[in-house]
Amino acid sequence: MAAESQTKEPRAASVNILKGGFGKSTTAINLAKELEARNGPVLLVDMDDNGHTTFNLGHKDKYTGENHMQNILVDGDDPTDYIVPVSGQLDLLPSHDLLEEVEDNLKSAMASSQRLYRNVVDPLLGDHYEYIIVDTPANRGKLNDNALYATKNLIIPLRPESGWESGITQTTERVIQEAREYFELDLLALVPTDLEDRLDQQTRDRDLLYAINSRDELAPYVPDFARLTESEWDAVDNKDYDGELPGIRHRASIDMAHRAQQPLRDYDSDCDQLRCYEELAEIVEQGGITRHE
Repeated sequence: MAAESQTKEPRAASVNILKGGFGKSTTAINLAKELEARNGPVLLVDMDDNGHTTFNLGHKDKYTGENHMQNILVDGDDPTDYIVPVSGQLDLLPSHDLLEEVEDNLKSAMASSQRLYRNVVDPLLGDHYEYIIVDTPANRGKLNDNALYATKNLIIPLRPESGWESGITQTTERVIQEAREYFELDLLALVPTDLEDRLDQQTRDRDLLYAINSRDELAPYVPDFARLTESEWDAVDNKDYDGELPGIRHRASIDMAHRAQQPLRDYDSDCDQLRCYEELAEIVEQGGITRHE
C-alpha cells in the first residue's frame, strides 16, 4: 500500500521470508546502513540463529558465551548493555548460538510474543534510534512472532531460486495472514536481490521479475528499482530496452563487503547497487511505496 504521508517518523521493520538463503542478512545490513546514512542512529537486531548478520559485521565473538538474548527477552535485562557498534551511528544487537533455547523459554513466558517490543523496540525507538531493523529467523516460532509484533512492518527479500514462490506463499499465509488476525502488519516491499541473468530469455531472473510485476496481489509492493511495465517487457523482448536492469544485481563488492565485515556503503561507496538500498530506505522512511513516475 502506498504511503499516504511522506513525513519521516521513527519506524521499525522486519526483514523476513520463510526460506533460507534468500538474502535476508544482506538486505537487513545494507538497508540499516542506508537508513543510518540518511537519518542518524539506527539499530540492527539479529534474531536469526544462523548469525550471518552478526558474523558479517565482525562480531562473531558475541555469538557464543553469555546468552544476552536470554537475558534481554526472557529476564528483562537492559538491551543497551549488549549492543555493539558497527560504523558511524549504526549499532548491532547480535545473535546468539543458543537462540533455540530462548525460543523454548519464550513458549512458557508471559506475553511471550511481546518481549522484543517491550524490552527493546519500545524503550529504544525514537529516544535512542530513529530506525530499528530486525533480521528474522527463516522459520515460524516465538522469535519470529516477536519480530513481527515489535516492528509491524515487513520487507520480503526474494532470490531467483526455484523456491521463491513457495517462500512468498508460506510467508504470506503463515506469517502475514496469521499475524493480521492479532495486530496490524504492513508489507512494505518485495525485494528481488542477487539477480544476474538476462531478461530477454527464459531465465529464473525473468520468471521472478515478471511474476511479481504482473500479479495484482504482488505488484503494489515492488519498488521502482525492480519494476517493469508491460511496454518495457515488450522492449526487452524486442531487444529495445535501454533502461537499468531491474532488481538488486549481483556484484562482487556485495560479497566482498561481507568478507570485509562491513556494510556495502563502507566497503564500496561507488557501487551502483547502493541506489536500490537507498530507495528501500526511503520506503521504510515513508512507511510504504510512493511511485516516482
